[in-house]
Amino acid sequence: MDKPTARFDADAHAAEIREQGFTVIRDFMDAGTLQAVRDGLAPYMGSHRGRNAFEGFSTERIYTLVARAKVFEDLTEEPRILALLDRFLQPGYLLTASQSIQINPGEAAQDLHTDDGFYRQPRPRPALSMTVIAAIDPFTAENGATEVIPGSHLWGDYGADGRPNTVEEMTAMLVPMEIPAGACFVMAGTTIHRGGANRSDKPRLAFTNQYCEPWGRTQENFFLGIPPERARTMSRRLQTLLGYDIWPPFMGMVSSLHPRKALEPGWVPPVVAQAPEA
Repeated sequence: MDKPTARFDADAHAAEIREQGFTVIRDFMDAGTLQAVRDGLAPYMGSHRGRNAFEGFSTERIYTLVARAKVFEDLTEEPRILALLDRFLQPGYLLTASQSIQINPGEAAQDLHTDDGFYRQPRPRPALSMTVIAAIDPFTAENGATEVIPGSHLWGDYGADGRPNTVEEMTAMLVPMEIPAGACFVMAGTTIHRGGANRSDKPRLAFTNQYCEPWGRTQENFFLGIPPERARTMSRRLQTLLGYDIWPPFMGMVSSLHPRKALEPGWVPPVVAQAPEA
């Protein structure tokens, strides 16, 4: 166990999430890890600009980040993050999204949203996903820091007090997550937030990993996004996060077999192996 993990109080951080909807891990990445993250992103920067206002027309995103470099594999299964997730999600939870986000100067603020809002179950309810947002550049109120409404994870469908809150009312409640480079925050998927506007003259770079209940459909289809030969080299824990496991009794099976068998060299799907000869 490394030193940051040894002194990490997961229960205290979990209590903050339950109370306010998020918690900050200030020493999530050291200088060496930050440099490895930048090096891992460098070959892909500039490859994808936002296609709509939510992605951000002046925002660059790199999807399927977990498979782009070894550092992203390690950060996806970082022990302190998993210790927190273990307190909110059922065993066998999945990685649902993994991407970098660079908000460039002039980008407008996102619409208010929650990260598990596409699971169309009534609120108030426990979060069905959890979000990690890690700062590669410092987050400030001027450069597009994520803005959150503390306590909104506990709201029902119509706001904190049972009545519809207007966008103006909710916007007035937003708090910018001003954190240094190397820090991250972990947020309940029910917390109302948005990416802030970048009013500075420099980009703001971050990455996010999101995790969901083991029965939930993931935002990214990692079976199609990550070639099996690449997934085969990953740790067993990361393979589970990508869906190469069973949620009891048999959710996720492949023609009655454990999905990890699909990563074995020479794997032939039963639908092919058992097909009658023409």
